[in-house]
Amino acid sequence: MRTAPVRRWRAPGTPPAVPLIAVAHGSRDPRAAATVEDLLDRVRRTRPEVPVRTAYLDHAPPTLAMALSGVAEAAVLPLLLTEAYHSRVDIPGALAEATARRPRLRVHRGATLGPHPLLVTALERRLAEAGVPPGDPGTAVVLVSAGSSDPRANAAVAGIAADWAGRRGWRSVTAAYASATGPTPQEAVLRLRRSGATRIAVAPYLLAPGHFADKIRRETLAAGADAVADVLGAAPELATVLLERYEQAVHPGARSATA
Repeated sequence: MRTAPVRRWRAPGTPPAVPLIAVAHGSRDPRAAATVEDLLDRVRRTRPEVPVRTAYLDHAPPTLAMALSGVAEAAVLPLLLTEAYHSRVDIPGALAEATARRPRLRVHRGATLGPHPLLVTALERRLAEAGVPPGDPGTAVVLVSAGSSDPRANAAVAGIAADWAGRRGWRSVTAAYASATGPTPQEAVLRLRRSGATRIAVAPYLLAPGHFADKIRRETLAAGADAVADVLGAAPELATVLLERYEQAVHPGARSATA
């Protein structure tokens, strides 16, 4: 259920906060948009003085151009977990069209949510909710992203897996991809079983439920995974990262307090 609108207050003489426009991929699955709105409602409760709008790249309104309507300045932040085609091409292209039509529009373009240490904290939160103790040395983790045609994005996920394995006591952390490249989540689980892993947990590196999340859960459980965590969703860590990206976009000199 959506929360009631929050009344925004600011001290007399204080300029209004720059609107935050969060750009999600979009999905035909209504659970995805509901999850995005739950996350942004958490952001609104944390920073009620900041106007927050949603935009989608595909499948659902509003478009980025629609979300920019009526504002003179905005911070545009990708609700994406890796730097790939959507963040490198789609969003800059949409912004170029918008500023060509409105030359006075001032846009602060922010970074993607990941990589960021707090996203790993959120992954561990979801695993714990699925009954997997963080850093359990008897557990092999499969970190599953959607996968991308951009090898840099896939390499970033592999880097997160390697760093996570090095900082925690897991038996291992293996990167897998639901599309575009391999190993697939099912292949990763089967390989771990053949290598002697006795407990396998799957951690979806996905923002929202939908086709990929359902497929990952179904196929990895069929392959022998012992636990499959929920998607990241409206975890408080994601709201913190989004607001950090907002501050870095609006105030380019701002440094991360958590990374």
